[in-house]
Amino acid sequence: MKTSVQVVVIGGGVVGASVLYHLTKAGWTDVMLLERRELTAGSTWHAAGGMHTLNGDPNVARLQQYSIKLYDEIQRVSGQDCSIHLPGGLMLADTEVRMDFLRMAQARGRYLGMDLELITPGEARDVFPLLDPQYFVGALYDPVEGHVDPTGVTRAYVKCAQLAGAEVHQRTPVVGLAQRPDGTWDVRVESGDTVHAEHVVNAGGLWAREVGRMVGIELPVLAMEHMYLLTEDMPAVAENMARVGHEMPMAMDFAGEIYIRQEGGAMLLGTYEQACVPWSPRETPWDFGSQLLKPDLERITPELSVAFKHYPAMGTIGIRRVVNGPFTFSPDGNPLVGPVRGLRGYWVACGVMAGLSQGGGVGLALATWMTAGDHGDSGMDIWAMDVARYGDYATLAYTNAKVQENYRRRFRITFPNEELPGGRPLLTTPIRDRLTAANAVWGASFGLEHALWFQEPGLEPREEVTFRRSNAWNQVAGEVEAVRQRVGLTEVSNYAKYRVTGPGAEAWLSSLLTARMPALGRITLTAMLNDRGRIIGEFTVARSGDEEYYLFGSLAAEVHHSRWFRQHLPIGGEVRFE
Repeated sequence: MKTSVQVVVIGGGVVGASVLYHLTKAGWTDVMLLERRELTAGSTWHAAGGMHTLNGDPNVARLQQYSIKLYDEIQRVSGQDCSIHLPGGLMLADTEVRMDFLRMAQARGRYLGMDLELITPGEARDVFPLLDPQYFVGALYDPVEGHVDPTGVTRAYVKCAQLAGAEVHQRTPVVGLAQRPDGTWDVRVESGDTVHAEHVVNAGGLWAREVGRMVGIELPVLAMEHMYLLTEDMPAVAENMARVGHEMPMAMDFAGEIYIRQEGGAMLLGTYEQACVPWSPRETPWDFGSQLLKPDLERITPELSVAFKHYPAMGTIGIRRVVNGPFTFSPDGNPLVGPVRGLRGYWVACGVMAGLSQGGGVGLALATWMTAGDHGDSGMDIWAMDVARYGDYATLAYTNAKVQENYRRRFRITFPNEELPGGRPLLTTPIRDRLTAANAVWGASFGLEHALWFQEPGLEPREEVTFRRSNAWNQVAGEVEAVRQRVGLTEVSNYAKYRVTGPGAEAWLSSLLTARMPALGRITLTAMLNDRGRIIGEFTVARSGDEEYYLFGSLAAEVHHSRWFRQHLPIGGEVRFE
């Protein structure tokens, strides 16, 4: 084992393997992966292997497209079979509201170059003969969905990386991380050896929190128990294979909150049940590896009842196996990717609950960020996955509440302007009671409650969410008219605030922002650009002294922006940022 490398990747699941592969593909070949047990131990090995292209964020959807297209390449280069199956996929709607959602998904998908088709319940039955069409009003068909072998994919990534020069060490647990004064890292393993690295990537999966705690950070991830079952071989499946010569498409059933796909001559069915259970909510046992958890079919009985009604043949066949294993989730269900503020050379790629859909894209995004800076020239915008979207407010209790909420809503629609209640209220301002008395409708940003608009007196302060015009329309229109024609007050507590001082403050801010800095006692509005001239923020800048400025910006982007500011602070102490 080398004693010094450019990058150490911690974790040998599908995400860590993808990061390793993409680093070598980007030209960084002096890289090493350290896995505490064997490759895929933890979550990857027992994953159902499903993959799909659609995502609520179009940029994440692009990366999911990339992941699926990548499998042919790594299978060919490595010689490792990934067991790629692309029979297509169905999203099934049981109400007109869910059809509205599918129409929006189709429009978004076509914008991204996806060949998506809205079909009738009868047409859905033609390609998925197990379903009873009377329970559905329509479906969305995606020809590029399917499943792969998680172990095969992980090994393919690793073999490709090794062919390019990467080192991989299994049964080599990392037990400590220490940063040197120059910002590089000493990675200590259980044997007592130390590897010196310029960069460390936390792809720890179930142990991402523990690897974060090695450097004093608390990552907002939580593992949830997740079950799927495998039926006995079904005559209806064999008949369909004989008739059409290929597998049935995967199916997502919103009403049942289930996913179904063919597995040989049987069917695999998984559910995101309402009676969900966190696994090891405070810390992950170090002695956990390739084990499964005790199944609990009673917990998923309501979802199974819907499944056996919607797919009658499945209710007449035996269950061969039930798999219950832990997967990690972030509070909003998207991955946590990128550099950690204040820790030079420490990167994360964790909370990836859809590893076979997103693992390739996560590896590409992080490797590009590390090797080219700020996603390079790829045009990627991965804000939806950036670890900086969370701050210190995302405590263990908050993460627990939001992850459970997200798990229960996995197959539910989140409408425009919908504010979810999990983990709230967390942070409030001193005038919350006064605004509540004025019938404020509340939202939350970066953990802080803030008033969105004000409902009429006597009516419930709640927005009736919809894909069409909501009950907020007339009220917000009235507020806008009042401010335009007369006067209004707004609370600005929900802004990030920064103070920049020192003899070099003006020159430094001018190098990052687009506008000329204001004169003493004046303010200006300005954008901030990255190294390639792209806008990454907007700020109000006030000059309060000859060498003192106050900046006000997006609260949701506070960690993102402060990370950028700190990365570009000049050496020598002429500028102080706080």
